[in-house]
Amino acid sequence: MRPSFSIIFFTVMSGAGYGLWMIVGVALALFWPEVSPGKGLTLMRYPGLYLYGLAAGFVLVSSGLVSSLWHLGKPARAWRAFSQWRSSWLSREGVAALFTFIPAIGIAVIVAHDAWVMRTVGNEFVIGGTFWFSTTAFSILGMLLAVGSMLTVFCTGNIYACLKPVRAWHNRYVVAGYLLLGIYSGGLLAWALCSLPNGHMRGMRWLLAGIAVAALAGALLKHFYWRFIDREPDATTGDATGLKSLGVVRSFEQPHTEENYLTHEMGFRIARKHSRKLRRIALVAGFLVPAVLALLALFVPGSWRAGAWIALVPGMAGIFVERWLFFAEARHTVMLYYGAR
Repeated sequence: MRPSFSIIFFTVMSGAGYGLWMIVGVALALFWPEVSPGKGLTLMRYPGLYLYGLAAGFVLVSSGLVSSLWHLGKPARAWRAFSQWRSSWLSREGVAALFTFIPAIGIAVIVAHDAWVMRTVGNEFVIGGTFWFSTTAFSILGMLLAVGSMLTVFCTGNIYACLKPVRAWHNRYVVAGYLLLGIYSGGLLAWALCSLPNGHMRGMRWLLAGIAVAALAGALLKHFYWRFIDREPDATTGDATGLKSLGVVRSFEQPHTEENYLTHEMGFRIARKHSRKLRRIALVAGFLVPAVLALLALFVPGSWRAGAWIALVPGMAGIFVERWLFFAEARHTVMLYYGAR
């Protein structure tokens, strides 16, 4: 399949944005705020990460969705996709994406409301103990945000996994890969955002450990996925037409004298030697380097701030390479009608 930049940008950026929202949503539901007594009030401190994460996730998700519109032949008709949610994973993805914006906007509204009554103590934003409604609402909206984000990424993965003519996509690794890489890239972003002013939070060690585990799990998943598609049996025109039992089947004349839409979009081929090289780049840059830096930050105090941005750049670059290969290495059965293997 031809790896279009718009769809690669969409899947990587929106996946990272939803992964970041998953982390922020779970943290708001289960771990934040951090409660401590002070000046006769129960002080509820929210790490700056929840604001950074909410804003960054919104930018990434929105930019990814806009990018996906450019991939459509007629972007003005994109709204029609929502009507097919009963049978189309693409439509379900759109519905889930819109649903996810509801709790995100709800959290933003509560933040704007509390900004009127928020006081500054030292360098930390503090909300008085009387604002129990905000914490309860944050917990509910945070869980909805995490669930909606996970459902959206799940639907995105199933858009490709449901395509039976593409063996490289129609397998159990695809949806799991989209979910895992979404959480992993979101974790890298969360780590980087924690290094910003007021972004540091308690439980940083758990975040770093989770990034290291997700990176190693992602590397293993991609290893097994690539081994699976490399074992793809050689299909022939006889397989595509169902006439293999009658003998050797081949075209005596090409159906087109020049390139058409099918051959342009689905006839892309990548040389095996280039594929092997890009796989190594994706594994090393996308997974191994961030994993080593996360483990280093765990055991070397004070190194996590510098390591955050150093890990983010190669990590995201490696994921872009991985996603490019995801499309470039996929072969559509329709090309067998043109004599391609």
